[in-house]
Amino acid sequence: MELIDIGVNLAHDSFDADRAAVLQHAAAAGVTRMVVTGASVDGTRKAIELADAHGGVLFATAGVHPHHAADLTPAALAELAALARHPAVVAVGECGLDYFRDFSPRDLQRRAFAQQLEIAAALGKPVFLHQRDAHDDFLAILREHGVGNGVAHCFTAGERERDAYLELGLHLGITGWINDERRGLPLRDVVKGIPADRLMLETDAPYLLPRDLRPMPKSRRNEPKYLPQVAAAVAAARGESIDAVAAHSTATARRFFGLP
Repeated sequence: MELIDIGVNLAHDSFDADRAAVLQHAAAAGVTRMVVTGASVDGTRKAIELADAHGGVLFATAGVHPHHAADLTPAALAELAALARHPAVVAVGECGLDYFRDFSPRDLQRRAFAQQLEIAAALGKPVFLHQRDAHDDFLAILREHGVGNGVAHCFTAGERERDAYLELGLHLGITGWINDERRGLPLRDVVKGIPADRLMLETDAPYLLPRDLRPMPKSRRNEPKYLPQVAAAVAAARGESIDAVAAHSTATARRFFGLP
């Protein structure tokens, strides 16, 4: 079984002590490729460095998360646009809107989102998208920019959002949220309606450790090696075998990101 983790925060400091071992454990679990998320200019630099050091296994995104939208100065935007040109960068983002926490003012979030969509369009690269409690504005900006080549990262919403994103042409990334016997139950119904060629899998590690892991790791840190647990939950929800989910999600991720 081969899996691709389309969203892992591998530059996070929680991996500093054992990053090499994390990669080894991922490979042993069948996770053959990973896309390292860039969520700030500095984080993007680190993601690219990791991808350069592990060519063919790690790839990167280049973006500024809505939490950091206020940091996207003209100079930072110019640097981000340059970083996004790097051959290891397979998507622009993580970008979007987050009205749940509002760590950056909403007008700055919308501006930073639009600026990154313009970078993606100029480079012909897909976008790695974040949305929380901002569906209407998020959808309006995507439509305004004619975005169809993107993935709604860590999708946890309902049928309304799913159908709107699919209508735009977006893909959906499913995380260990679906393994949560409390919060994830509605998603188990929603995931049934995602076409196989629009569905991808991710851990969002070190976050969103699948709650149904047994034994539960003492550190509570998520890792790419737990992606098969997400695949199993998706397979159960869709009434498919885990091998089928692995095969079609991997083929979709390879095609979407242009991976070798």
